Amino acid sequence: MDNPKYIYFLGIGGIGMSALARYFNNASFTVSGYDKTPSPLTYTLIDEGLKISFIDDVDSIPRSILENKAESFVVYTPAIPRDNKIFNFFKEQGFVLKKRAEVLGMVTAQTVNLSVAGTHGKTTTSCIVATILQHSNMHFSAFLGGISTNLASNYYHQSAPSEHLSVTEADEFDRSFLQLKPQYAVITSTDADHLDIYGKQEELEKSYQEFASLVLDKKNVFVAYASRHLINGVTYSASNTNADYYAVVKSRSGKGTHFSIYNNVGEAPIEDLYLNIPGLHNLENAIGAALMTRQAGVALESILAGLANFKGIKRRFEYILTTEKVIYIDDYAHHPSELRAIISSVRELYPNKKITAIFQPHLFSRTQDFMAEFAYELSQVDELLLVPIYPARELPIAGVTSEAVLAMVDLSNAQCVAKEEVIDTLKNRQVEVLLTLGAGDIDRLVLPLQEYYAD
Repeated sequence: MDNPKYIYFLGIGGIGMSALARYFNNASFTVSGYDKTPSPLTYTLIDEGLKISFIDDVDSIPRSILENKAESFVVYTPAIPRDNKIFNFFKEQGFVLKKRAEVLGMVTAQTVNLSVAGTHGKTTTSCIVATILQHSNMHFSAFLGGISTNLASNYYHQSAPSEHLSVTEADEFDRSFLQLKPQYAVITSTDADHLDIYGKQEELEKSYQEFASLVLDKKNVFVAYASRHLINGVTYSASNTNADYYAVVKSRSGKGTHFSIYNNVGEAPIEDLYLNIPGLHNLENAIGAALMTRQAGVALESILAGLANFKGIKRRFEYILTTEKVIYIDDYAHHPSELRAIISSVRELYPNKKITAIFQPHLFSRTQDFMAEFAYELSQVDELLLVPIYPARELPIAGVTSEAVLAMVDLSNAQCVAKEEVIDTLKNRQVEVLLTLGAGDIDRLVLPLQEYYAD
């Protein structure tokens, strides 16, 4: 449509949806929306002037939308249930409905787009890219899949010429990333996920290949070394010296990593970099971000400054509490590979401390697809509490429960508990390093746990 004035978001509290909502609000559109559940993010959006309802009722739709159909359009997330009353009303009344990915492609089409895709690692990498650009003199906007601590948001915009840079987290769910038009891309991983959508791993891999093919110049495609067999591009690794570019670590700590980037393409190494967050997986993300931004014309000093000043992301290896008795880290990990990354990093940082993990599986389908893998990775901690599966958009699947995961865990000190019972369960136990892990509403335990262990 030509000149919309009113934008309505179905599922406005989602991390990707809220970034788009902030874009339109910043551009002086009238923005409103619906979400099933209030959250700190939706309350922040309300504070920013957006009108949000948590009731699935046609009467909650603002009159400005109803009275101006020709000047309105609706953005919806694929996760919205098809029996949603508001969705069906808009559909029946002939409103223009667009998926989030289509709209993201529209608003970045006239920019030089830097996209980051991957089953895991894409949020951290895209946030590092945004922080690097923030330290350059380049104009850019960013649509991120997490709350960047540096930007204090999942959306960033500078007043800029019409053709500027954009940073997008390219989501593989529902093949959404195929709506983008990237000039540069990083692919952090191609592990199996969303098999409820793709059916099998091979279809997911084809989707990543199709995404990479959107970038016309293959020198602008950067691929984690583990996915080199799938994607034709420049390879990078945090440790494998066979990659085109690889890290040589000088020193590591609980705060960050000093390293250099060496290569097998005949270039001089990039020396004396410092990444201001810990973890080998984060180091690999930083290499991908550094290589892509350098290829896009960012000066080396801006890359160095961005890495050194990167403060992390909410719920990505986020230190919640550090006292003499307890170290508490919260992480969004919801895939076996992500659990492996966070647990191994914590084990390396704190080899002599007991690790207690609280894990909330995310989606029945994902839990079913990776039950054995989840159980194996969770067996690497010292103490485990499993809370019930967070369903999100899904209905239960017979036999797929946290108890079923627990039955496969090779750990004597493990049990299933309700979320409400977590703190009582941990009372009188020796907790040294505490992890809360998962992509659902387990983050609602963070403040109570922080307060309990801070006392």
